[in-house]
Amino acid sequence: MSEIKSLEALEILDSRGNPTLAVTVTLANGVTATAKVPSGASTGKREAVELRDGDKTRYGGKGILKACSYVEREIQSAVRGMDPSNQEELDRRLCALDGTTNKSRLGANAILGVSLAAARAAASQRGIPLYAHLAVGSDYLLPTPMLNVLNGGSHADNSVDFQEFMISPVGAASFRDGLRFAVETFHALKSILQLKTYSTAVGDEGGFAPELESNEQAVEVILEAIHKAGYKPGRDIAIMLDPAASEFFEDGVYAFKKSDQSRRSPSEMIALFKEWLQKYPEIWSLEDGIGEEDRAGWQQITKELGDTIQLVGDDNFVTNPLLFRQGIRDGIANAILIKLNQIGTVTETLECISIAKENGYGAVISHRSGETDDTSIADLAVATGVGQIKTGSASRGERVAKYNRLLEIERELGAKARYAGATPYKRWKGTRKSDEALVK
Repeated sequence: MSEIKSLEALEILDSRGNPTLAVTVTLANGVTATAKVPSGASTGKREAVELRDGDKTRYGGKGILKACSYVEREIQSAVRGMDPSNQEELDRRLCALDGTTNKSRLGANAILGVSLAAARAAASQRGIPLYAHLAVGSDYLLPTPMLNVLNGGSHADNSVDFQEFMISPVGAASFRDGLRFAVETFHALKSILQLKTYSTAVGDEGGFAPELESNEQAVEVILEAIHKAGYKPGRDIAIMLDPAASEFFEDGVYAFKKSDQSRRSPSEMIALFKEWLQKYPEIWSLEDGIGEEDRAGWQQITKELGDTIQLVGDDNFVTNPLLFRQGIRDGIANAILIKLNQIGTVTETLECISIAKENGYGAVISHRSGETDDTSIADLAVATGVGQIKTGSASRGERVAKYNRLLEIERELGAKARYAGATPYKRWKGTRKSDEALVK
């Protein structure tokens, strides 16, 4: 294998028009590969630190020239001559070079750019796709997508408190068909919103952002769209929620400031979700239904609902192996959201996925609200076989790029391609009405 010869960093723009960086690795044999780093808006407090310049005269202080400089100088000197296929050694050196627990000196954005570009270079040198390079075996699984069709919270300027309302084609026979199910439903939803004279402008992740009367109305209009598209809720298409509760948890209560101005204790918040799950058995997954600082609330919701529905931890785990292991010990959640830039290296990301599998937790590969056209997470989902991916709606090029990459992978794999469908959710077999669909 040829060694790393040079690194080049470029300040580019993400999907929100904010600076991010692209890192290109060049190997001694001339092979090159580029990785582009995403950025989040709704971020956990313990995420690895994204380095920004702070110079108010450029991009309002959001420039990343310091990160670019670190890549091309200090990091390049440290990794030049390394074998890019030795991902663990490379990532250990990057973390040691930074020397902090949260990658705040060099920046997680700079470190991830190098880590991911090296992985892509190693795959290219081997003449294989990134998913094949990262995979342990050859039993590939196409993930069931979660398409964000309605945006609220910090992702949209509307009256909806919950951040993401997603649809997932659990009843399809292939990824291609599943994506079609979801896209047809997305367009049905658009026509319904237009008939009701709601706005069909989209939020950060491509979902619609109408001024609805309540959070619950979002579920109702999605169910209507599923029916209009010709599918059965809870059998063909399930609903997945990401309230992003950390965003409205303050002083020990959950404050709905965008909708009805109500305030709920942790127990009352859990009671609300119980009510929704009884009324809407089509809801199969709940991400960050409890705030990251509400440890007791997380333990309570896991105890009361953990055998019934997928409970995904994002802000409380932030793709950090140490935090994730502690959360498992504390009895928190039964699944983890996986975001490369929350932790900053490919190795630590893969470690979190391994921890999930070892402990019977689900895992969902995820994009960020500030994205690029980089499609690495599509390959990551197939390589790890977690069976779930969330990467936005059926609009906006940076979101659709990931779905198109998965379509390409499915075609490449041919008969080897298997679609996850409802499989990732079969472990939660409570007494809800939708359980018959779960075990089909």
